[in-house]
Amino acid sequence: MNKLYVLALSASLASPLAFADTKPVSIDNKPAFIASLMKQMTLDEKIGQLRLISIGPEMPAKEIVKEIAAGRIGGTFNSVTRAENRPLQDAAAKNSRLKIPMFFAYDVIHGHRTIFPISLGLASSWDMQAVERVGRVSAIEASADGLDMTFGPMVDIARDPRWGRTSEGFGEDPHLVSEAARATVRGLQGKSASAPDSIMASVKHFALYGAIEGGRDYNTVDMSPMRMYQDYLPPYRAAIDAGAGGVMVALNSINGVPASSNMWLMQDLLRKDWGFKGVTVSDHGAITELMRHGVAKDNREAAKLAIKAGIDMSMADTSYGAELPGLVKSGEVNIKDIDNAVREVLGAKYDMGLFHDPYRRIGKASDDPAETNAESRLHRDDARDVARKSLVLLENRNQTLPLKKGGTIALVGPLADTQIDVMGSWSAAGFLKQSVTVRQGLQNALGQQGRLIYARGSNITEDKKIVEYLNYLNWDAPEVVQDPRLQVEMLEEAVKAAQQADVIVAAVGESRGMSHESSSRVSLDLPANQRVLLEALKATGKPLVIVLMNGRPLNLTWAQANADAMLETWFPGTEGGNAIADVLFGDYNPSGKLPITFPRSVGQIPSYYNHLRLGRPFTPGKPGNYTSQYFDEENGPLYHFGYGLSYTDFTVSDVTLSSQTMQRKGSVDASVRVKNTGQRDGATVVQLYIRDVAASVVRPVKELKDFRKIMLKAGEEQVVRFKIDEDKLKFFNPKLQNVAEAGAFDVQIGLDSQNVKQASFDLK
Repeated sequence: MNKLYVLALSASLASPLAFADTKPVSIDNKPAFIASLMKQMTLDEKIGQLRLISIGPEMPAKEIVKEIAAGRIGGTFNSVTRAENRPLQDAAAKNSRLKIPMFFAYDVIHGHRTIFPISLGLASSWDMQAVERVGRVSAIEASADGLDMTFGPMVDIARDPRWGRTSEGFGEDPHLVSEAARATVRGLQGKSASAPDSIMASVKHFALYGAIEGGRDYNTVDMSPMRMYQDYLPPYRAAIDAGAGGVMVALNSINGVPASSNMWLMQDLLRKDWGFKGVTVSDHGAITELMRHGVAKDNREAAKLAIKAGIDMSMADTSYGAELPGLVKSGEVNIKDIDNAVREVLGAKYDMGLFHDPYRRIGKASDDPAETNAESRLHRDDARDVARKSLVLLENRNQTLPLKKGGTIALVGPLADTQIDVMGSWSAAGFLKQSVTVRQGLQNALGQQGRLIYARGSNITEDKKIVEYLNYLNWDAPEVVQDPRLQVEMLEEAVKAAQQADVIVAAVGESRGMSHESSSRVSLDLPANQRVLLEALKATGKPLVIVLMNGRPLNLTWAQANADAMLETWFPGTEGGNAIADVLFGDYNPSGKLPITFPRSVGQIPSYYNHLRLGRPFTPGKPGNYTSQYFDEENGPLYHFGYGLSYTDFTVSDVTLSSQTMQRKGSVDASVRVKNTGQRDGATVVQLYIRDVAASVVRPVKELKDFRKIMLKAGEEQVVRFKIDEDKLKFFNPKLQNVAEAGAFDVQIGLDSQNVKQASFDLK
């Protein structure tokens, strides 16, 4: 149809009375279409569009159907199949007065049914095509389940690994996280968020959530505007510039004002400065929590603060529905505030294509998959390929890796054969029985060529309080299942297995629930019983390969000193076990690089590579007295940002610059020659860092500005060129002006943040 009555998706669905006095409006004219629809809406129907309800204990599905039909709900989340969503859409598109369609959302963070590596692992690939592919596959699978929106990507800069949600983000660096944000949005939304196989991205958590004090979830943030603009805000802006249709607002306060009532954040910055035109969604229960923050005396005031600040939709919160009608009636909230929010919600639904077809992603019941968890619905090849790219080789003494597919391997550890943990946190609709464990992966690779002996060796932890806490997080099934045997029994079994083997592979680290929302830690150490296990295995004298599974940097000082090889696998997803086996046996040459710094201990936090310069910096190899250092521990990180080994070797030439000077609006090309000097083909990441030698304010020691992932055959070399323009030299000054100041700049190029070649030029 070219012409429609406001929301009459078809003449048979529209109420004649509802549209009797309206003129036909083209559905293809978005502003006019939405404006015409809003004229038909009552205040209660408008407020209903601002409610985002969670399906479950909060409101059962039957009650939700009634509320939708009455026009009192705009969207839901936590329903993940077409069969679940169809009756809800029927209630809206067939039974409500104005037939305004619903949208259905879910936390699709690193895959939907096929689970990919956690976001920290995706960032370790430094491969934005792979990151975009994850978004595309996620959207294809989620849309096939009738979903329209995801609360992602999560792009909070994380520099305190005590924070459990470090696992959800892309690391510590503004440039790398911004690139991953763009790639994810492109993947999720495709060419258009209205496409049947696309879903709308809702970038989170706006803003600065990764900078909470002490790494303790939901805590406060107090930060200078200059640091905000320079380090923490760019990834959100990148996602929005890439077209993200939604923004999820953070739970934390910012300089004393909660994000959910923060006029500067939501109006001045997001809407006015950045020009965001999409829908904003509160985090779960955030509006009611304004009372706990102490900025609202009751729910009425909380709703007033949030709607005036620009929170369009209230997630899992009764404040809007209960309080906004009275607030409008009393004149405390202007109807324009309501209309502004409703316009954005309807606009998002329009952009998702739901006005053209409410069943765009739900489809017909006859086309529903016969089996929800059917193997045919997965994208295993993609999952395996991306997982291999995410693995980071931290140590490899005496070429312990790759392993030979022969002899006897002892596989030990509490994470060696756990299908739930390999998927990681926020594993969406992933079916744990479809995930491949390390044990399965190694056995698949070995076949009949070698012998695999398995022993659990230990539980994740023997701390009963921690186990109870982790299991409380999962409503469906125990998150952590304890082996009832005594620790000494499991240890003896593990040592016996190791003594029979040629090499030991120890899978240790965290359960997935230990790197999750509300799972902040005061320690980065491996649980004590796992450390005891590793020490016993080391004492056998057999080569020890440590396979880590974790969602944050850990304290690996003992492991670094004692392991013959160590592979960081994060939580690698559905095909994790096969991907790990591919790398351990050399069928794939690891190329991952760390997107976050690994400190030596929790006492070094915060520890990140692009820290500000100091007047008394510690210099390795020189006396530490009266310099910025810890005197009781070796200074500097254990593993620095951008670090990662390969089974081959690469050399990087000196930096060549096309000019020693750069004119304003001009550019300088920086190039290096990279050669694979080893015996294997392999990929590596060439990283460009820039250092502003002298500026009007203190600047970082260096900043990542560009990178290239390249593949080189053994003996092959390639010239890698970077274009440096004025934008790469800019920073935010105290007036929050984005400027590039004249003077000298150091160009550093290398394969990690520390081992670099350097040249310099002047900006005129």
